[in-house]
Amino acid sequence: MKNRLTTAQTTVAMRRWGPPGIVTLAAMVAFAALSSAAAAKQARQPAETVAPREAGEPIMAIVSIKSQQVTFYDADGWILRAPVSTGTTGRETPAGVFAVIEKDKDHHSTMYDDAWMPNMQRITWNGIALHGGPLPGYAASHGCVRMPFGFAEGLFERTQIGMRVIISPNDAAPVDFSHPALFMPKREAIEAAPNHVDKLSGEAEEATRAADETKKAAAAAAKEAAGLPVSLRKLEQQKARADAELVFADKSLAAAKTDQAMAKAEEFKQKAAAKAADAATQLDAAKAAAQPKRDAVAATKDAAKAAATKKADAVKAATDAKLALEPVSVYISRATQKLYVRRNTHKPAPDGGGEVFDTSIEVPITIRNPDQPLGTHIFTAMAKNGTGLRWSVVTIENADDAKNALDRITIPQEVLDRIAPTALPRSSIIISDEPLSSETNYRTEFVAVLSNHPQGGFITRKPTAPPMAIASDDSWDNGGNGFGFFFQQRNPEPQPVNPRRRGGQYQYYQPAQPMQRSFW
Repeated sequence: MKNRLTTAQTTVAMRRWGPPGIVTLAAMVAFAALSSAAAAKQARQPAETVAPREAGEPIMAIVSIKSQQVTFYDADGWILRAPVSTGTTGRETPAGVFAVIEKDKDHHSTMYDDAWMPNMQRITWNGIALHGGPLPGYAASHGCVRMPFGFAEGLFERTQIGMRVIISPNDAAPVDFSHPALFMPKREAIEAAPNHVDKLSGEAEEATRAADETKKAAAAAAKEAAGLPVSLRKLEQQKARADAELVFADKSLAAAKTDQAMAKAEEFKQKAAAKAADAATQLDAAKAAAQPKRDAVAATKDAAKAAATKKADAVKAATDAKLALEPVSVYISRATQKLYVRRNTHKPAPDGGGEVFDTSIEVPITIRNPDQPLGTHIFTAMAKNGTGLRWSVVTIENADDAKNALDRITIPQEVLDRIAPTALPRSSIIISDEPLSSETNYRTEFVAVLSNHPQGGFITRKPTAPPMAIASDDSWDNGGNGFGFFFQQRNPEPQPVNPRRRGGQYQYYQPAQPMQRSFW
């Protein structure tokens, strides 16, 4: 009865208001509904949270697209949580595996009308980053991961280049994990590593000095011998003219008819013969003097070549030893049946922006039942423990479980021998069905995206890393940094091949040339 009365009263009131009043009322109702929806969204938005303990240095960040939340982890668990805003429909933030490759405190976008992106931490060169920004409570960015302004500012100084960033379509978290295939470092190798670096660095410096000296000696010998062809050619021409005069003198003597003419011709012949003999003597002496100089040029050139080879080998060994003191990342792709290794050299990229990552290992790998999916699993060495390293795993795409996926892979022994003995916390092994993205290059750690989830503008953006200048055998522009020999490849041309995506939209990394393995 009460509802009927209310309805009747409302009907009478609407008749009194007329059409304009009805429109106004409808607008008010709609506005109230929108406000309620917005409030509901805001209410569901995660809050910033700090772990109730003293936090260590962040090791990884996990962004949940589903929950619109980012969580940072140190060696002992989560330390920071905050709401985020990821890419909107059509410009989705790609789910996958990334790492911080550049940091800029006061970044302004070159892609979106100079938009301010404070405390930017880049994870791809085609425009995906973590940064401070407005958070409406839902996905609203152009593909970046926006974080609260204050949160991004406080976080900026605590992270470092190479920190793992995992973007998951669903909620994900690291879980303690152990497996015999995970790297087991050797204490004696780790303890010996610094002295080994010093020893090899000293040998590399000595080899570099020797190479420079032999190169200078070769240049001096070449300079001294440079005038030989011209001087010998002049003497040969001088002798040829003297011989021609002698021939002419013989003909003149034979043609003489009188005693006076014969005497004159005989005198001319004697002078021509002496001149020809002198020219021959000079030429023979010059040739004899030139031969040691030519021998010196050949010898110093061979010595310089041998010294350069010795220097390159010594620099390779020293650089490999230096890299052994860095956390190592391994990526294993079922799509390409390859294993890739990355280490950060901490050398600024020669073309500006970011740092150079070592790309010296890329080898075929054996995967049992390669037609069956592995899933995407990120194994991370969180800290040292009594037996070596304590590991965790994050799974962002289920197929086979983490243990079975690792069981199906055989890592080549030569790779294990090279990287496992000195493996450190923050080292990682990533197993995925995906190939490496075309965004992977010498200025990135691994970039891999899940091809069966929306990627928005990511797949249409071109990789922005320019071609890399070919390095010399010792450095960029002969600067002698000890890392140059690693980086003799250009930014790889992406190949539109992916067994999990048809239509050629997804592009993945392939090297421009075969990897060099002679220094193993």
